[in-house]
Parts: sequence; structure tokens; C-alpha cells
Amino acid sequence: MDAMAGFEIFESGKYLSLETYRKSGVAVRTPVWFVAAPNDDAGPRLYVYSAADSGKGKRIRRNGKIRIAPCDNRGNVTGGWIDSRATIVGAAEFSRAMPLLNRKYWPWKGLLDLFMRFRPGARRIVIAIQMA
Repeated sequence: MDAMAGFEIFESGKYLSLETYRKSGVAVRTPVWFVAAPNDDAGPRLYVYSAADSGKGKRIRRNGKIRIAPCDNRGNVTGGWIDSRATIVGAAEFSRAMPLLNRKYWPWKGLLDLFMRFRPGARRIVIAIQMA
């Protein structure tokens, strides 16, 4: 399956199920907000954000092999699974991704950002997803 065709199923959705893997190999599925990145030289990507100390962030740092599928807000999968790769992005890509997420999920993400200010030492990460 080509990358553009694979990510087209996410165009109208608000949630995707992100399946990451524990050290033991057990899969952990988490419904997350996401946004499609504008297509550039790096190819089609989806961005997800999370707290830096989250379980999904730790699992992705250890193993970037993931699967994604469209889902509802409770994590009930509504489409097929796609094998993908996830990486934690650097500062420049973080700065491009967060405004895209802010725009898609306004005003709810704005409220979450406000609450993050009251959590001392809390950091966020952005995860880039590309088809494997």
C-alpha cells in the first residue's frame, strides 16, 4: 500500500488508535488526537502529541515500530491497521506540528495547554508517524 493511500483513511477522523509495544512484546492501544502534516520532501506524516513521561512516549523511544488504525474517542477501531514507524521529533518539527494540532482541536487543546502550565516540570513531545 502506498503511503498517501494509507493515510487517506485518516483525513476525516479525529482519533487514531496508536498501538505501541512493551518490552515483553505485549501491544498497548491508545486513542490519540492526530493531524496530517503538509506533504513535503519527508513524505506524508501524521503527528501526535503526548506528555514526555507518558507510557507511549517511553515505548516509542525503545521501539519505533507501531501500528495505527482509525478509531472513535473510546478507542473502538473503525478501520484497518497500518504498520508504521514512529519517532519523537526535534524542536523545529515540534514547532511546526503543534500549531497544526492546536488548529484542528481548538478549543479543547487550548484548555489542555492551559492546564499543562500548572504542572511543574511537565514537558510535551510530538510523535511523527510514517508508514513502514
